[in-house]
Amino acid sequence: QVQLVESGGGLVQAGGSLRLSCAASGRTFSRYAMGWLRQALGKEREFVAAISRNGGTTDYADSVKGRFTISRDNAKNTVYLQMNNLKPEDTAVYYCAARWVLAITPGEYDYWGQGTQVTVSA
Repeated sequence: QVQLVESGGGLVQAGGSLRLSCAASGRTFSRYAMGWLRQALGKEREFVAAISRNGGTTDYADSVKGRFTISRDNAKNTVYLQMNNLKPEDTAVYYCAARWVLAITPGEYDYWGQGTQVTVSA
């Protein structure tokens, strides 16, 4: 089992940047593929980005390609989401999640953090 805690959310103007972090407990972090997902008010949770166990494979939603970058540091048990050129439509609660293998569907993930709010003003 793994416990996840996100940080780094906040309020930013359109065009700005934020870096989200997700710290995982335990010594098995490197055994999990990790994902970032988000849920805007009144909408369903959606996939944002995912990274394989060793970081060699990544995947992104079309809406964030070229703007967001997912990375991980297995020595620090942490996964990151660098978000650049943010848009108002990126406003959502962002969650990190873990699964044995890389996944792009929210329902496939086994472990979730509590989420961190990202608000992008126009």
